[in-house]
Amino acid sequence: MRQSQFGVIGLGVMGRNIALNIADQGISLSTYNRAIGAEKELLRQFENLVEENHDISIYDDLPQFIASLERPRKTLIMIKAGSVVDDVLHTLIPLLDQGDIVIDGGNSHYKDTLRRQEQLKAQELHFIGSGISGGELGARRGPSIMPSGHLEAYQEVSAVLESIAAKDAQGQACCTYIGKGGSGHFVKMIHNGIEYAEMQLLAEVYDLLKPRLEHEAIIDFLKTCRDSQQGSYLLDITIDILAKKEDDGYLLDKILDRAGNKGTGSWGSKAAFDYGTANTMMASAVFCRYMSSYKDQRVQLSRYREESNYTIDIDLKSLQEAYAFARLINHHQGFDLIQTASEHYGWDINLSEVSRIWTNGCIIRSELMTTCIELFKTQNTMLDNGQIIQQLKQNLSSVKRILKHVIDLGISAPCFQTAYEYWVSMTRANLPANMIQAQRDYFGAHTYERTDQARGTFFHTAW
Repeated sequence: MRQSQFGVIGLGVMGRNIALNIADQGISLSTYNRAIGAEKELLRQFENLVEENHDISIYDDLPQFIASLERPRKTLIMIKAGSVVDDVLHTLIPLLDQGDIVIDGGNSHYKDTLRRQEQLKAQELHFIGSGISGGELGARRGPSIMPSGHLEAYQEVSAVLESIAAKDAQGQACCTYIGKGGSGHFVKMIHNGIEYAEMQLLAEVYDLLKPRLEHEAIIDFLKTCRDSQQGSYLLDITIDILAKKEDDGYLLDKILDRAGNKGTGSWGSKAAFDYGTANTMMASAVFCRYMSSYKDQRVQLSRYREESNYTIDIDLKSLQEAYAFARLINHHQGFDLIQTASEHYGWDINLSEVSRIWTNGCIIRSELMTTCIELFKTQNTMLDNGQIIQQLKQNLSSVKRILKHVIDLGISAPCFQTAYEYWVSMTRANLPANMIQAQRDYFGAHTYERTDQARGTFFHTAW
């Protein structure tokens, strides 16, 4: 029996598009999906998508699927993250042989990836955790891919992964070896956290402008932002969304204001707590989605709201500069968390390479990401860069102006607010944390350091 070079398990939206992308590269492929209940339909849909020039075999029997792969077997799992991945591995592992490679391309938690790597290592198998960003279209035409785990195992599958990835401005694949352990899924998790805040910022811009500008004028403003070095995929799709009409109005006005989430934003925020980094914008964006879910309660409580009679003409230049300011803080916070985790685990993540593979294929691709490629070649954080600092200083007055309007208008803009608060706190030599430490010592004898004594010497007072 002729054997395939590569295998894909899971033919949902992402899985089937990745499979077709692989087949487009001339790679012989075996695919597997359960034929249980509604999942039979996935097999039928995939069969209809396979083109004549594709060398694809389709299976609903896992042992037959595994037997169809050449050795060492290389299998990509594209299923929903969580316990179902463990269920598949439980069934899959007995069918594999020493040296076979399993790749998890879903949004798994990085600690689950580390655990699974150890589980398969005990069986002399290799497990690669790979973040994949780009959505349905990216999966089909070229995503950004973030693999991690055993380097030699990655080198075995790199030709396939790099062939299906998006290409950067120099034609290189937007796929690179991130590092050991669960670093690939960690980097993807933070990608999604940055994404959450970028989306929330655009929602806040829309909220500020909607009552004050005609619909088309909002579109024109966002196009101006795009043309002033703030171009990004998320900005592009926001413009498209605003322009979409249905019947006699705009579709956006008919969409319920309740936002969903799949957990990666909250995971990233929890990681910031775990490693002691101030990812305030990511966390604010997550809480905004949670707030939106209280739709019924919000409607009930809205009768107590005092509507503002404050009228202004929004200074569009100030809003544009405030948006640029907040985006810089958001990206700094995200990259800072990656760097902190990298140091904690010894992953040795190359932030310049992460920036490069995020310039195309992924959801947060932008002109700013291109700037970060060169920046991280010589600097550890964005706030080490003189030009970034200068831009933040220049745009600070615009952020203040916009936040004053936010308060007077009686609306919320938490991502703009937390961007401002982060900068103000980080640029203060002294914070009121001395009061907190004194309080802790008072009720819990937690001790404190003194400004008139050497660092690392601790004192307690009998208050």
